[in-house]
Amino acid sequence: MFLPDQPLPQGLFRFIALDVETANANRGSISQIGLACVRMDGTMETFATFIDPQEEFAPFNTELTGIDATTVRGAPSFAQAWKQLEPLLRGQLLVQHSGFDEKALTAACQQAGLPVSRLIWADSVKVARKAWPEFRGNGGHGLAHLKEALGLRFHHHDAGEDARAAAEVVLLAEARLSKTIEAITGRTAHLQMSFAF
Repeated sequence: MFLPDQPLPQGLFRFIALDVETANANRGSISQIGLACVRMDGTMETFATFIDPQEEFAPFNTELTGIDATTVRGAPSFAQAWKQLEPLLRGQLLVQHSGFDEKALTAACQQAGLPVSRLIWADSVKVARKAWPEFRGNGGHGLAHLKEALGLRFHHHDAGEDARAAAEVVLLAEARLSKTIEAITGRTAHLQMSFAF
């Protein structure tokens, strides 16, 4: 059901960055989900899957992401994918770059008639603001500017790539501030293991 050459990451993680792409202006029209799972030693395992949103693709979204109805043909529905993803994400500290991804997952769960999971979220935009306050009013803290300012290499608007970029922003911010993401955000996951600099 998922991409055959990409098994779902397993094990203990410090945090998981998550990103979604959507098919149209409806937040619940998820067409791709990407994860970047950061292990205790700072290494990262990424995962991405296309989702069939079972909705029309807006030209704007397709132009932005490169994803259309042909791309998602044969991909799982959100409900099918969420059944496998949710157990991995539950209890983990999840990182999103802005609040969009949490809202999109909530909307997709509601549309699919699924209970909305109580997930623990941190926002890498807020983390970046604390680490690089000089970017405020000078390019900002969006991924596009951070890519340029921090020398990140990723393909913007691909969920797996954007998730990895958000995770890298957090790791760079931790190093710059000499603080863990928990100390920076005040958020702690249920499954969290202690990690110190």
